[in-house]
Amino acid sequence: MSASEAKQDGGVETPVALVTGAGTGIGAACARRLAADGFRVAVHYRSSEAAALAIASELPGAFAVRADLAVPAEIEALVATVADTAGRLDVLVNNAGLNVNAPTSFMKLADYDAVAATARGTWYLTKLVLRKFMLRKRRGRIVNISSVVGSTGNPGQIPYTMVKAGLDALTKSLAKEVAGTGILVNSVAPGFVDTAMTSELPAEIRDQVLALVPLGRIGTPDEVADVVSFLASRGTYVHGSVLHVNGGMYGG
Repeated sequence: MSASEAKQDGGVETPVALVTGAGTGIGAACARRLAADGFRVAVHYRSSEAAALAIASELPGAFAVRADLAVPAEIEALVATVADTAGRLDVLVNNAGLNVNAPTSFMKLADYDAVAATARGTWYLTKLVLRKFMLRKRRGRIVNISSVVGSTGNPGQIPYTMVKAGLDALTKSLAKEVAGTGILVNSVAPGFVDTAMTSELPAEIRDQVLALVPLGRIGTPDEVADVVSFLASRGTYVHGSVLHVNGGMYGG
Protein backbone atom coordinates (compact mmCIF):
# COMPACT_ATOMS: atom_id res chain seq x y z
CA MET A 1 0.00 0.00 0.00
CA SER A 2 1.39 3.37 -0.99
CA ALA A 3 1.17 6.58 1.01
CA SER A 4 -1.39 7.96 -1.45
CA GLU A 5 -3.62 4.92 -0.89
CA ALA A 6 -3.31 5.37 2.86
CA LYS A 7 -4.58 8.95 2.59
CA GLN A 8 -7.79 7.59 1.10
CA ASP A 9 -8.21 5.19 4.01
CA GLY A 10 -9.88 7.26 6.71
CA GLY A 11 -7.65 10.25 6.10
CA VAL A 12 -4.62 8.66 7.75
CA GLU A 13 -1.54 9.69 5.83
CA THR A 14 1.14 7.30 6.99
CA PRO A 15 0.90 3.58 6.17
CA VAL A 16 2.60 1.20 8.57
CA ALA A 17 4.86 -1.76 7.84
CA LEU A 18 6.10 -4.44 10.22
CA VAL A 19 9.38 -6.09 9.26
CA THR A 20 10.39 -9.10 11.34
CA GLY A 21 14.05 -9.77 11.97
CA ALA A 22 14.77 -6.18 11.01
CA GLY A 23 17.84 -5.59 13.14
CA THR A 24 20.35 -6.81 10.57
CA GLY A 25 20.84 -7.97 7.00
CA ILE A 26 17.93 -8.18 4.60
CA GLY A 27 15.42 -7.18 7.28
CA ALA A 28 17.31 -3.98 8.08
CA ALA A 29 17.54 -3.13 4.38
CA CYS A 30 13.79 -3.67 4.00
CA ALA A 31 13.06 -1.44 6.98
CA ARG A 32 15.17 1.38 5.56
CA ARG A 33 13.70 1.05 2.08
CA LEU A 34 10.09 1.00 3.28
CA ALA A 35 10.77 4.06 5.43
CA ALA A 36 12.14 5.80 2.35
CA ASP A 37 8.92 4.83 0.56
CA GLY A 38 6.88 6.66 3.20
CA PHE A 39 6.01 3.88 5.62
CA ARG A 40 6.19 4.11 9.38
CA VAL A 41 8.16 0.97 10.22
CA ALA A 42 7.85 -1.36 13.19
CA VAL A 43 11.35 -2.82 13.52
CA HIS A 44 11.00 -6.28 15.04
CA TYR A 45 13.91 -8.11 16.66
CA ARG A 46 14.53 -11.03 18.97
CA SER A 47 18.17 -10.72 20.04
CA SER A 48 19.64 -7.83 18.00
CA GLU A 49 18.37 -5.15 20.35
CA ALA A 50 21.13 -2.57 19.84
CA ALA A 51 20.98 -2.85 16.06
CA ALA A 52 17.18 -2.67 15.97
CA LEU A 53 17.08 0.38 18.25
CA ALA A 54 19.71 2.07 16.09
CA ILE A 55 17.70 1.46 12.92
CA ALA A 56 14.47 2.63 14.52
CA SER A 57 16.17 5.82 15.72
CA GLU A 58 17.27 6.73 12.20
CA LEU A 59 13.89 6.22 10.51
CA PRO A 60 11.07 8.79 10.86
CA GLY A 61 8.33 7.53 13.15
CA ALA A 62 9.82 4.05 13.42
CA PHE A 63 9.74 2.03 16.60
CA ALA A 64 11.47 -1.17 17.70
CA VAL A 65 9.59 -4.05 19.23
CA ARG A 66 10.94 -7.31 20.61
CA ALA A 67 9.32 -10.73 20.35
CA ASP A 68 10.46 -14.32 20.18
CA LEU A 69 8.46 -15.74 17.28
CA ALA A 70 8.73 -19.20 18.81
CA VAL A 71 6.52 -18.05 21.70
CA PRO A 72 2.83 -17.45 20.84
CA ALA A 73 2.24 -15.07 23.77
CA GLU A 74 5.08 -12.86 22.59
CA ILE A 75 3.64 -12.78 19.07
CA GLU A 76 0.31 -11.70 20.50
CA ALA A 77 2.07 -8.97 22.47
CA LEU A 78 3.90 -7.86 19.31
CA VAL A 79 0.62 -7.41 17.43
CA ALA A 80 -0.88 -5.56 20.39
CA THR A 81 2.11 -3.22 20.53
CA VAL A 82 1.80 -2.39 16.84
CA ALA A 83 -1.92 -1.74 17.29
CA ASP A 84 -1.39 0.47 20.35
CA THR A 85 1.57 2.37 18.88
CA ALA A 86 0.54 2.80 15.26
CA GLY A 87 -3.16 1.98 15.15
CA ARG A 88 -2.90 0.15 11.84
CA LEU A 89 -0.75 -2.23 9.83
CA ASP A 90 -0.69 -2.21 6.06
CA VAL A 91 2.34 -4.33 5.17
CA LEU A 92 3.82 -7.38 6.89
CA VAL A 93 7.28 -8.53 5.83
CA ASN A 94 7.98 -11.97 7.27
CA ASN A 95 11.76 -11.95 7.21
CA ALA A 96 12.82 -13.48 10.55
CA GLY A 97 14.26 -16.95 10.40
CA LEU A 98 16.71 -19.33 12.03
CA ASN A 99 19.27 -21.67 10.50
CA VAL A 100 21.27 -24.55 11.97
CA ASN A 101 23.97 -26.20 9.85
CA ALA A 102 24.57 -29.92 10.29
CA PRO A 103 24.20 -33.13 8.29
CA THR A 104 20.94 -34.92 8.98
CA SER A 105 22.64 -37.80 10.80
CA PHE A 106 24.15 -35.33 13.28
CA MET A 107 21.30 -32.83 13.54
CA LYS A 108 19.83 -32.58 17.03
CA LEU A 109 16.08 -32.75 17.44
CA ALA A 110 16.24 -29.56 19.51
CA ASP A 111 17.92 -27.75 16.61
CA TYR A 112 15.23 -28.89 14.20
CA ASP A 113 12.52 -27.83 16.65
CA ALA A 114 14.06 -24.37 17.03
CA VAL A 115 14.03 -23.78 13.27
CA ALA A 116 10.51 -25.17 12.92
CA ALA A 117 9.18 -23.11 15.84
CA THR A 118 10.17 -19.88 14.12
CA ALA A 119 8.29 -21.01 11.02
CA ARG A 120 5.22 -21.75 13.11
CA GLY A 121 5.55 -18.26 14.55
CA THR A 122 5.54 -16.75 11.08
CA TRP A 123 2.25 -18.49 10.36
CA TYR A 124 0.76 -17.41 13.69
CA LEU A 125 1.87 -13.79 13.26
CA THR A 126 0.37 -13.74 9.77
CA LYS A 127 -2.91 -15.13 11.11
CA LEU A 128 -3.13 -12.47 13.81
CA VAL A 129 -2.23 -9.64 11.42
CA LEU A 130 -4.91 -10.75 8.99
CA ARG A 131 -7.58 -10.84 11.68
CA LYS A 132 -6.53 -7.69 13.53
CA PHE A 133 -5.73 -5.37 10.64
CA MET A 134 -6.14 -6.53 7.07
CA LEU A 135 -9.34 -8.54 6.63
CA ARG A 136 -11.55 -5.92 8.25
CA LYS A 137 -10.19 -3.22 5.94
CA ARG A 138 -9.94 -5.54 2.93
CA ARG A 139 -6.50 -4.20 2.16
CA GLY A 140 -2.89 -5.12 2.87
CA ARG A 141 0.30 -6.68 1.60
CA ILE A 142 2.12 -9.71 2.99
CA VAL A 143 5.65 -10.41 1.75
CA ASN A 144 7.42 -13.58 2.86
CA ILE A 145 11.20 -13.73 2.59
CA SER A 146 12.03 -17.30 1.63
CA SER A 147 15.21 -18.47 -0.11
CA VAL A 148 16.52 -20.03 -3.28
CA VAL A 149 17.40 -23.13 -1.22
CA GLY A 150 13.70 -23.69 -0.62
CA SER A 151 13.54 -24.51 -4.33
CA THR A 152 16.96 -26.07 -4.94
CA GLY A 153 17.70 -27.76 -1.61
CA ASN A 154 21.02 -27.48 0.20
CA PRO A 155 23.00 -30.18 2.02
CA GLY A 156 23.42 -29.70 5.74
CA GLN A 157 20.46 -27.31 5.97
CA ILE A 158 17.42 -29.56 5.77
CA PRO A 159 15.31 -27.86 8.47
CA TYR A 160 16.08 -24.45 6.95
CA THR A 161 15.28 -25.57 3.40
CA MET A 162 12.05 -27.20 4.60
CA VAL A 163 11.00 -23.97 6.29
CA LYS A 164 11.79 -21.83 3.26
CA ALA A 165 9.93 -24.17 0.92
CA GLY A 166 7.07 -24.05 3.40
CA LEU A 167 7.03 -20.24 3.28
CA ASP A 168 6.53 -20.40 -0.48
CA ALA A 169 3.74 -22.92 0.05
CA LEU A 170 2.18 -20.60 2.64
CA THR A 171 2.34 -17.79 0.11
CA LYS A 172 0.58 -19.76 -2.61
CA SER A 173 -2.10 -21.19 -0.32
CA LEU A 174 -2.83 -17.96 1.53
CA ALA A 175 -3.01 -16.06 -1.75
CA LYS A 176 -5.88 -18.34 -2.77
CA GLU A 177 -7.57 -17.93 0.61
CA VAL A 178 -7.59 -14.14 0.52
CA ALA A 179 -8.14 -13.67 -3.22
CA GLY A 180 -10.71 -10.94 -3.75
CA THR A 181 -10.23 -9.33 -0.33
CA GLY A 182 -7.78 -6.67 -1.51
CA ILE A 183 -4.89 -8.39 0.28
CA LEU A 184 -1.90 -9.43 -1.81
CA VAL A 185 0.50 -12.17 -0.72
CA ASN A 186 3.88 -12.92 -2.31
CA SER A 187 7.31 -14.38 -1.58
CA VAL A 188 10.74 -12.99 -2.33
CA ALA A 189 13.40 -15.70 -2.58
CA PRO A 190 16.94 -14.32 -2.31
CA GLY A 191 19.94 -16.23 -3.55
CA PHE A 192 23.53 -15.67 -2.40
CA VAL A 193 23.32 -12.32 -0.58
CA ASP A 194 25.97 -10.46 1.39
CA THR A 195 24.79 -10.91 4.98
CA ALA A 196 26.37 -11.95 8.26
CA MET A 197 25.39 -15.55 7.52
CA THR A 198 27.20 -15.68 4.17
CA SER A 199 30.18 -13.66 5.36
CA GLU A 200 31.03 -16.46 7.78
CA LEU A 201 31.40 -19.03 5.01
CA PRO A 202 34.92 -20.24 4.20
CA ALA A 203 36.43 -18.67 1.09
CA GLU A 204 36.36 -21.93 -0.85
CA ILE A 205 32.63 -22.38 -0.19
CA ARG A 206 31.89 -18.81 -1.28
CA ASP A 207 33.82 -19.42 -4.49
CA GLN A 208 31.86 -22.60 -5.14
CA VAL A 209 28.55 -20.82 -4.69
CA LEU A 210 29.58 -17.84 -6.81
CA ALA A 211 30.45 -20.23 -9.62
CA LEU A 212 26.73 -21.09 -9.76
CA VAL A 213 25.67 -17.44 -10.19
CA PRO A 214 25.61 -16.33 -13.85
CA LEU A 215 26.01 -12.67 -12.89
CA GLY A 216 29.24 -13.67 -11.15
CA ARG A 217 28.76 -11.68 -7.96
CA ILE A 218 27.07 -11.80 -4.61
CA GLY A 219 23.82 -9.87 -4.19
CA THR A 220 23.16 -7.12 -1.68
CA PRO A 221 20.39 -6.76 0.91
CA ASP A 222 19.34 -3.55 -0.82
CA GLU A 223 18.68 -5.46 -4.05
CA VAL A 224 16.28 -7.73 -2.16
CA ALA A 225 14.69 -4.73 -0.46
CA ASP A 226 14.02 -3.18 -3.87
CA VAL A 227 11.78 -6.12 -4.75
CA VAL A 228 10.06 -6.01 -1.36
CA SER A 229 9.41 -2.30 -1.95
CA PHE A 230 7.79 -3.07 -5.29
CA LEU A 231 5.47 -5.64 -3.74
CA ALA A 232 4.63 -3.42 -0.77
CA SER A 233 3.82 -0.25 -2.70
CA ARG A 234 3.16 -1.22 -6.31
CA GLY A 235 2.87 -4.68 -7.85
CA THR A 236 -0.94 -4.55 -7.90
CA TYR A 237 -1.27 -7.59 -10.21
CA VAL A 238 1.35 -9.77 -8.53
CA HIS A 239 -0.27 -12.30 -6.20
CA GLY A 240 0.71 -15.76 -5.00
CA SER A 241 4.09 -15.48 -6.69
CA VAL A 242 7.64 -16.35 -5.70
CA LEU A 243 10.00 -13.69 -7.03
CA HIS A 244 13.57 -14.99 -7.27
CA VAL A 245 16.39 -12.52 -6.64
CA ASN A 246 19.53 -14.56 -7.26
CA GLY A 247 21.54 -13.26 -10.21
CA GLY A 248 20.33 -16.08 -12.45
CA MET A 249 21.26 -18.87 -10.01
CA TYR A 250 17.75 -20.33 -10.24
CA GLY A 251 14.86 -19.29 -12.45
CA GLY A 252 11.89 -20.83 -10.68
